[in-house]
Amino acid sequence: MRAFRLIATLFVKEFIQIRRDPISLGMLLVLPAFLLILFGYALTFDVRHLAIGVCDQDRSAASRELIRRFNLTEYFDLAVQADDPRELTRLIDQEAIRVGLVIPSDFEKRLQAGQAAPVQLLIDGTNATIASAVTGYAEAIIQAFSRQVLLERALHYGQRLPAFAVSVEARIWYNPELQSARFLVPGLIAFLLMVTTVIATSLSVTRERERGTMEQLVLAPLKPYQLVLGKTLPYLLVAIGATGLILLVSQILFNVSVRGTPAVLALVVVLYLLAGLGQGLLISTIASSQQVAFQIAILSTLLPTFILSGFVFPIYNMPPVIQAITYLVPARYFLTALRGVMLKGTGLAVFWPEVLLLLAFAVLTLTLSSLRLRRLFHHLL
Repeated sequence: MRAFRLIATLFVKEFIQIRRDPISLGMLLVLPAFLLILFGYALTFDVRHLAIGVCDQDRSAASRELIRRFNLTEYFDLAVQADDPRELTRLIDQEAIRVGLVIPSDFEKRLQAGQAAPVQLLIDGTNATIASAVTGYAEAIIQAFSRQVLLERALHYGQRLPAFAVSVEARIWYNPELQSARFLVPGLIAFLLMVTTVIATSLSVTRERERGTMEQLVLAPLKPYQLVLGKTLPYLLVAIGATGLILLVSQILFNVSVRGTPAVLALVVVLYLLAGLGQGLLISTIASSQQVAFQIAILSTLLPTFILSGFVFPIYNMPPVIQAITYLVPARYFLTALRGVMLKGTGLAVFWPEVLLLLAFAVLTLTLSSLRLRRLFHHLL
């Protein structure tokens, strides 16, 4: 009971300190939601409304129909109709357009004769991702147009409709509209929660040192684990509130809701937050000043969570050595579980190994923080 009272006293003290520090409170509570909105709209892999220029040398009904099909999609916006293909090249160089379509002068004549009628696509390849997507979209439009031409020709001459050897009926699970936000938002949540929680708690012990109040904590009848709990729990409560705000923003603005059980989501989030808070507290016991603690927190969370968690870059595409390093990043396990709960509606039966590893990370970082505080106490005494 006495231990509980000591932890509660430190909890209240730390909570009051957080409330009096608008920077720490804003970093934990408001900043993640604000950054989610900012990155959620700025960071996208969707290819929409690309400017396309057309050089129609045929000027026939068939060429106009092909151009109309390009312009009807959400992927391309007709920006320029040029008289010379070289003008399209110049516009691509100037980044006025991203795609150029050149239709030769004998386009309709070849179609009517039943011959192949090639068209030329000029694509800005400086961004390989966009260029690959544009190529796929353009080829799909042209193939659909070609299929329609074959059908109309067969009907006109009273022939049997050609049977296509392979027909694909794709059914896309969990993200049928192929919106990149559904993929990116869970990753942003993992990234923002880790960075903000580690930074916030990494300043806690170093702040006590710089203010000269560390000696008071050493002289108080507190054991290191009690100090860890007393300093961690206030940040945990604020971080849980920030998580709720983030989930609300993701549902309202990005239409990314939680399909799974809220209790499972809560368990995964709490374990992840404890792992982040433990890491921040461990940094705080090692660093000599708040500036050093901040730098270590940034280096240990920003790049690993962004690059090595599977947030943007698929882990299975990484070299084996880098894949091995990703096992040291808690966000890897959290992101697997979070996407499972939010997008697929799966439960613990699917990602229980990730939950156990998050628990192991939380226990490890909090235990190491307690041991470091014990050594720090002995040094000050």
